[in-house]
Amino acid sequence: MAGGDPSAATDRDGWIRAAVERFEGPLTRYAVRVVGEVEAARDIVQETFLKLCGQDRGRVEPHLAEWLFTVCRNRALDVLRKEGRVSRSRDPETRLGVVPAADADPADGQERRDELDRVLRLMAMLPESQQEVIRLRFQEGFSYKEISRITGFSVGNVGYLLHMGLKSLRGRLGVPDDGAASPGRHA
Repeated sequence: MAGGDPSAATDRDGWIRAAVERFEGPLTRYAVRVVGEVEAARDIVQETFLKLCGQDRGRVEPHLAEWLFTVCRNRALDVLRKEGRVSRSRDPETRLGVVPAADADPADGQERRDELDRVLRLMAMLPESQQEVIRLRFQEGFSYKEISRITGFSVGNVGYLLHMGLKSLRGRLGVPDDGAASPGRHA
């Protein structure tokens, strides 16, 4: 790097490495859900991190997770449009971005797996928009405002989609909807 500060380059490389370590798994899971294929998702995530390398750290770092998920989502939607795919995999695990862990515990109880399978099947019956906001809220921990910026939905629409999706899931699971389990507004 001619004329550049070598310590700044090292610091930047460390920042990128830390971002990859922290977000590669969640982004891959998210992209799998969108495109329905693990290999395509991995390519999308790789492209997302390559794009990060070209960004001004000072502008991206304050909202890094949101930026990464937005870029990943947009790239995944571009891939779907380019391939002309309208319908995605109907396999609930693929649609929800469940990527088997390399170190999965084989002793995990059958009852727990059965319940997870049931929830995944029921969630796959929800509209795509409800699935996406539920996943971003509970799997990735984003606030309503962050989900709004990632998806392009208004904050109010995010709340509505989340409420309706959870209400539908509770009904299908036979859990009374008394409002107590409602997701609090988290702007």
